[in-house]
Parts: sequence; structure tokens; C-alpha cells
Amino acid sequence: MWLKDNQIEAILFDLDGTLLDTSEGIMNSLRYTLGVLGLSSLSDETIRKFIGPPIQESLQKYAGLSTEAAQEGANVFRDYYKSKALYEARLYDGIIPLMEWLKKNGYKIAVATYKREDYAIDILRHFGLAEYCSVIHGADNMNKLTKTDIINLCCTELGVKKERVLLIGDTEHDAKGAAVAGVKFCAVTWGFGYKNDETSSAYPIDLVCNMPKEIIE
Repeated sequence: MWLKDNQIEAILFDLDGTLLDTSEGIMNSLRYTLGVLGLSSLSDETIRKFIGPPIQESLQKYAGLSTEAAQEGANVFRDYYKSKALYEARLYDGIIPLMEWLKKNGYKIAVATYKREDYAIDILRHFGLAEYCSVIHGADNMNKLTKTDIINLCCTELGVKKERVLLIGDTEHDAKGAAVAGVKFCAVTWGFGYKNDETSSAYPIDLVCNMPKEIIE
């Protein structure tokens, strides 16, 4: 078994696109935000590209906003998302059995997400996932923490050597964070980024899984 063969002791999960399909709430919040900013002409295809990376980066990249304007936009997005759309999401099939199996077999579980940390804790509690996690870390409001920083925080609190940690995520941002942090990476294809077994990446991928039960298998 790969996890045992590689002496994995801790599993870190990304949240959006890995544990939960949060696209409905995120897309609704993005449309509201773009309307407030006078950018509602962006296509749905472009808006979907906002899912995953920090919203400040996407507002600069796809809407041409300055750093200050992008932060203001992020504040609008987060206020709406928190009050109106946080729970507009669904668990991916097989996530609860996966969590139960990992817990039963002695793996330490954490969440390392770009979602703002207080929002991440709320949504994980709402969907019954927080009880499986020893550690939950997410982004700060000003987006100063990188994915690598968040992974490092989780590893430190779990007290596990990095070579015995596996991050599970669905995008290149996750792969990059894992590579820079020095932990192993499993790409999943049911989320917002990777879509098939032949996925290519600029960063190391140790496993590719198409459904949660494959991680158990």
C-alpha cells in the first residue's frame, strides 16, 4: 500500500475542489463582487478561473485591477460569501468514508486551504468534517500567507516530519505548495483543476486519484 510503503503519517487536504464542491457559493459571490466593481461583463468561463487561487490574484490577472483595488474587491467578496453563500456547497461522494478510514487507521488529518481560516472552520463544521481534523489552517484576510506557509503551519502543529506528509489537492497551486514545502502530493481529478490520469504538472505529483475511494485502495 502506497501510504504505508512511504511511511505516511499525516494527510493534509485542500478544501475547495477536494473535500467540498463549493463552486455554487463561490460563483454567486464572484458575480456579486464583479457587479459591485462594475466588471459584470466578464464571462462565466473567465469567472470559473477565479476558483482556487487567491481572489486578489485573480482580480489583478483577469480584471486588471491594482493591488489596492483587488484587496477592496476581496473584502466585498468575502463579506458576501460569509453572509450569503458560505454553505452553498456539497460534499464530494466518498469523502466521509475516506475520513473515517484514515482516522480508524491512525493517520493524522489536517486541512490546508487558501479559503480564509475562519470561513474554512465554519464550513468544515457545518458539513461534519471538522471532527476528523486535528489541525485546520487557511488564508489570512490580506493574503500574506502562501499555500506553502499554510502547509508548514499544519506540519508544525501536527509534529510530523515533512517526508511523512501527503497533501491532497486539485490544482497546480496545491502541487506548488507541496513541492516548496517538501511534502508529497496527490492530485485529485474530481475538483476544479486536474481532470484526468494523464495530467501534467510543473511540480512533482506522487499520486493521481479519480475518486476518494482510490486513496483508500
